[in-house]
Amino acid sequence: MIPEREKKTDKVQHIEKSGSFAVFDIEHFIRRVVRDWYWFVIMFAIGYSIAYIYGRYYAQSLYSSSLSLSVSNNTASYFTPNQSINFIWGQGGNQDGVYLKKMLLSRTHNEFLVKELGLFVNYKTKGVLKATFLDKEDSPVFLEIDKKHLQQVNYPITFVPKGNGSYEVQLPEKGESTNLYSFEYEGFHYVNPYKRPTNKTIKVNEWYATPNLRFRLVPNPKTLSIKLDNIIVDLSTVNDAVNNIVGTMAIDFDKEINTIMIISKTGYNLNSTVNFLNKSVEELQKKRFIDKNTIDENTKIYLDENLKNIRKKLDSSAREMNYLKTTEKLYDIKDRDEKNLQKIKELETKKADLLSKLSSLNTIRNSVDGQSFEKMISTTAAGFEDGLFQASVSEMKALYAKRREMASIYTPNSEPMKEINRLISEARVNGNGALRNYYTVYTSEIAKIDDQIATTNMDLDSYPEKQRKYLDAERGYNMIEATYNSILARQNESQLRLATNKSDISVIDPAKNLGQGPIGPNVKGTKSVIMGGLVAFPLLILAIGVFLDTKIRNIKELLSVTKIPLLGVIGNNGNGDNMLTVLEQPKSSVAESFRGIRANMRFLSGESDKSKVILVTSSVGGEGKTYVSINLSSVLGLSDKKTILLGMDLRKPKIFNDFNIDNKYGISNYLTGEVEIDKIINKTRIPNLDVATSGPIPPNPSELLMSEKNSKFIEELRSMYDFIVVDSPPVGLVADSFELMKQSDANIYVVRHEYTEKYMLKMITEKYHDNEIKHLGFVYNDYNTKQGYGYGYGYGYGYGYGYFDEDKNYKEPFLIRMRNSFKNFFNKK
Repeated sequence: MIPEREKKTDKVQHIEKSGSFAVFDIEHFIRRVVRDWYWFVIMFAIGYSIAYIYGRYYAQSLYSSSLSLSVSNNTASYFTPNQSINFIWGQGGNQDGVYLKKMLLSRTHNEFLVKELGLFVNYKTKGVLKATFLDKEDSPVFLEIDKKHLQQVNYPITFVPKGNGSYEVQLPEKGESTNLYSFEYEGFHYVNPYKRPTNKTIKVNEWYATPNLRFRLVPNPKTLSIKLDNIIVDLSTVNDAVNNIVGTMAIDFDKEINTIMIISKTGYNLNSTVNFLNKSVEELQKKRFIDKNTIDENTKIYLDENLKNIRKKLDSSAREMNYLKTTEKLYDIKDRDEKNLQKIKELETKKADLLSKLSSLNTIRNSVDGQSFEKMISTTAAGFEDGLFQASVSEMKALYAKRREMASIYTPNSEPMKEINRLISEARVNGNGALRNYYTVYTSEIAKIDDQIATTNMDLDSYPEKQRKYLDAERGYNMIEATYNSILARQNESQLRLATNKSDISVIDPAKNLGQGPIGPNVKGTKSVIMGGLVAFPLLILAIGVFLDTKIRNIKELLSVTKIPLLGVIGNNGNGDNMLTVLEQPKSSVAESFRGIRANMRFLSGESDKSKVILVTSSVGGEGKTYVSINLSSVLGLSDKKTILLGMDLRKPKIFNDFNIDNKYGISNYLTGEVEIDKIINKTRIPNLDVATSGPIPPNPSELLMSEKNSKFIEELRSMYDFIVVDSPPVGLVADSFELMKQSDANIYVVRHEYTEKYMLKMITEKYHDNEIKHLGFVYNDYNTKQGYGYGYGYGYGYGYGYFDEDKNYKEPFLIRMRNSFKNFFNKK
């Protein structure tokens, strides 16, 4: 049924909605996806194959091992909380843990391990496709390089066992470099070009020398159960090895007990990560123990010297007090203000302790500024613990040693020397900044004590001069005695530490190879990405194609956008160039479609006894307007209606070939006055159907079609025929059809499936809703009937299974055939 034409009052609303086709046709997109399903199957199979090969032969497994240790703060008992700088500042936390974390991640510590363990030598073995990384202990031989010889790094060397302790050395076919690395000086040097070294078989402990390499193979003392077909070794610079190690380590503190550290490392070989962690902590324990002993020895010596000096001052002060007692008889002062004297004594005791710590702080600062790290004393002598400061001192110590080594290689203004000077300056700033903060706290506390002492002294000004002299001597003695006792207490603590000293790092759980599975890469995720990406690729291509597609493919959208009635849908003409479908295949679905259009024509012009002029046009050529004109006129002629088909597309005559008519004389001849009307009317094999062809192409087709004679011509034909079907020019190319529409009773606009451009319908839609064109209807041509119309029309192959001629060649879709087979199988049971 044809949708009714909206009322004129809604014209503005229609104009707003007309011509607004969707940018993306989701329905057409889904149809394309269903139609091209096999591409998704193919891409899925390819993706699965690639993912399988990647996971099986190329993905390098990443392993992780961890170690937990406890950091015991042995310095917590060295001073009481109220003496601690952390207490004064309100600080807390695990300072030693922070220090150890910095040490474990420091370049100095890891560079020592790289050199000690030979981690600049990397081992692996290669199968058919995949290489497997090896721990040094997994290799039957170790590579020992000559550090005094320049070596090429990142240059894989393959060793193939040949039996009897022999190995063939296979070098890459190309890749020799003139930029060689010195492991002795840790820098690159250029050499003259040289020929590629040839492969050679060597025995273990035999030196192999080329311009870019010098090494020997040392047998692994352990007996290995697995025999390797090859061992691939490549060297890396010390700097690259250190950076690689630091980048794969992580250190965290336990959430409940912050003195417990969890150290983890990732790598391509589990044994390598386990061995490195255990060795790293072992070396740190040794270094920590040696450093603590050295510092404690220095601290003991420093405190001993201070005690000697203080003891002399204490003896001198005692002699002065005895002199005042015996000569001035001031040993018994009446009415002493014991309360204020006791307060002053307590304040001066605190001041003496702070001055002692301040003196130790100055000694530490002088050691840092003077680079006398071998004479460093413990920060506990200065009354504080700071892991960050200790880390800065350790870093400076290592950097200074490194600079001394580099000074023999590089000039002072070279880039390596500038960089290490920058690092030293940065570490010095960090260390001095920490000391400056403590110095500020101590001086501030001393100033407060001095103010309190001055206030209390005001109450003692009333004493006679001799008595005040004695009190001053007594206070001096008490202060020196307090300083002596404070240093003596620190000396006892230092001696106790030396006697019971041990590493404050204890391993709780060492790193072990427990057969842990790999933590990465995410093979499943990568496989999903590979398969999903390949499956999504055709989906993306289809989506782009639909997005860029401007063809009419959806009947529903066509009608909802244009609001123009649909007269019928015509399926694909399977007879190629044969235009006479109604005559040649009267029982076909296409012929039935034209009968439906004939029946729907009355909705455009209404029922009347007047002859009807039916104009057929389209946007451009090739959309099937001539095909529709021929078959529609054939249907009308076969229904006992006297019909004439006019070929008024004067620019491109077509009709005469289909009816085997001579196009020597036609409408163009009649309109120019060359012949009479009966000369151009031709009979066909349908008794009630006549044809007037276009005739020769005239030089002025528009003027002829818009002439008064053409109007009289059509009026004359009205008296002779029941229906006049006009095959007019396309409206998208010329304006002739719009003039002819003024004389027509019904106008058919042919839209071809997947051919007509959406934008071409804008003009006809606007004219229709502006009432410039009346009695207009669409005919949807060349629709793929296997897709189904989706608009309530039942035309198409397979309708009724034998109703139309085409049904004998109709083949059901694969899914439908499968469904019917299942139904038949179960119905038999």
